[in-house]
Amino acid sequence: MTEIRTVPLMTVRLTFTVQTVGAIPSGNRRIGVVSGGTFEGPRLKGTVLPGGADWAIVRSDNVALLDVRLVLQTHDDAVIGMTYRGIRHGPSAVMERLNRDEPVDPSEYYFRTVATFETAASHCDWLNRLFALGIGHRSPGNIVYELFELL
Repeated sequence: MTEIRTVPLMTVRLTFTVQTVGAIPSGNRRIGVVSGGTFEGPRLKGTVLPGGADWAIVRSDNVALLDVRLVLQTHDDAVIGMTYRGIRHGPSAVMERLNRDEPVDPSEYYFRTVATFETAASHCDWLNRLFALGIGHRSPGNIVYELFELL
């Protein structure tokens, strides 16, 4: 195999608030508490249930390491656990604007994720066997991910 191929999986839109724990030995801990959202793609659509969170560490070089757990509920009531790791970085001035929840053009920073899923719903069982690559961007109070199934 000489190339990486993907197909669109879904767009996920999250609403969140930030809780700051502060400086810990590995960096600055910030928790993005998810209050809800939506997702939609060629084979899936539904809502993001409240209660998920991103336990992010912002390192001294201003790189944010993301560690996220969410619960999705499809329009036909399948429940799906979504876990992803990610990285977000950019110039210091850009990251400071993001941290103040100001609008920033997504081309000004790098924001990528790798997701896995788990579900007991037989009609969504195919999700249990894939990786999804994501490209994210933030806007005030919101995060949007374009997710692609890695073939």
